[in-house]
Amino acid sequence: MKFSYILAALIIIVNCTTAPAMAQVFYPPKSTDSTPEQIFKNNCAVCHGDNGDGNSRASSSLIPPPRNFTIAGDLTREKMIYTVTNGKPGTAMTSWRTRFTPVQIEGLVDYVRGRFMQTAIQSQLTFGRMVYGHNCQLCHGDKGQGVLAKDLKVAPRDLALAFAAGDLNHTRLFEIITRGLPNTAMPAFSGKIPDEQINAVIDFLRDEYKAVTPPPSVLPSAPAANMPVDMSLPMPKNLVGDPQWGGEFFMNNCSVCHGTLGNGQGPRSNFMVTKPRNFLDDLSRTTLNRPAIFSAVTLGRVGTEMPAWGQVLNDQEIANVTEFVFQNFIHKKSTP
Repeated sequence: MKFSYILAALIIIVNCTTAPAMAQVFYPPKSTDSTPEQIFKNNCAVCHGDNGDGNSRASSSLIPPPRNFTIAGDLTREKMIYTVTNGKPGTAMTSWRTRFTPVQIEGLVDYVRGRFMQTAIQSQLTFGRMVYGHNCQLCHGDKGQGVLAKDLKVAPRDLALAFAAGDLNHTRLFEIITRGLPNTAMPAFSGKIPDEQINAVIDFLRDEYKAVTPPPSVLPSAPAANMPVDMSLPMPKNLVGDPQWGGEFFMNNCSVCHGTLGNGQGPRSNFMVTKPRNFLDDLSRTTLNRPAIFSAVTLGRVGTEMPAWGQVLNDQEIANVTEFVFQNFIHKKSTP
C-alpha cells in the first residue's frame, strides 16, 4: 500500500518538473470538480489531508511534507494563488494552471483560507495589529490622521487610498518600512524591529484594507478619491433618528471608548491598541455623514475594538445613535 503512495508522489513530482517544457494544454476539470470544496477533496486532500493539516497517507512519502494550512498564518492569498497556479519547485506541489481556470483557483484558495486557516490567520493579524498600534498609529491613524499628523510637514500616507490604487504590494511595503521615505517623517525601521514584526504588520495592513491590485481601468483617479463627502445625505432606509434616545445609549455604552465629548479619549482608550475614533477632528467632520456613521455602528470595524452593534440593536436604534453622534459631534455648531 505504501508503495502506491510513493508511486503517486513520484508521478506528481515528475509532472511538476516536466510540465514547463511541455506545451500548455488546458484540460477541462472533471464534472465532480464543480465547487471549491470538491476541487480540494478530489485533488488536494491526497497530500494536504482532509483537514488541511498535511496529515495524509501520502505525506510520509513526500519530502518536504505538504503544507499544514492550520498553522500557515504567513501565507497571503496572493502567494497561495501564485503557488497553486505555478507550482512550487523542489516540492511535490505541481502547477494546476492547465487544469483549473484562474477563477476556480481563486475559489479554491479562498476555500482553503476560510476552511482551514482562520485561526492561524487571525493570530498573525492580531500580532500585526499590535505592532501597528505601537509603531505606526500615532502618525497614520486609520486614514493618515494620527495624533501627530497635524504637526508633520508632509502628511502621512492615507493607507486606504494607497491600497485602493494598488500602490502597496508586500515587496513595496517591506521596502518602505525597512528603509523609510526620504524627506518625510517615515523612519527606517530596519534594526529597530525584527523582520517578523514587519511582515506581521504588512499582513495586517493588507487584510485591513483588503489589498487587491485592480486593473488600471478601474483604479480611482486622485481627484475622484479626494472629492468631498456630501454631509447632507439623509439617514439610510428613510429612518429618522431620535438624538435623545441615542445620546442616552451613547453615554452608557460608547463613551467608555469614544469619550463623553466624542474626542476618542474615553477611559478604555488608554488600553486599546487601535484608538477609538475622534469625532471632533477635521477628517471625521468632513467624511462621517449619516450613512457612514450608520454603517460603522451597524457593521463595526474589522481590526479594532468597534463591535457590530447591528447584532444587538435594530435599525431604528442605530439611527438614534447615528443622529446623536452626527448632531452633537460631527455637525455641531461652534459657540460664539
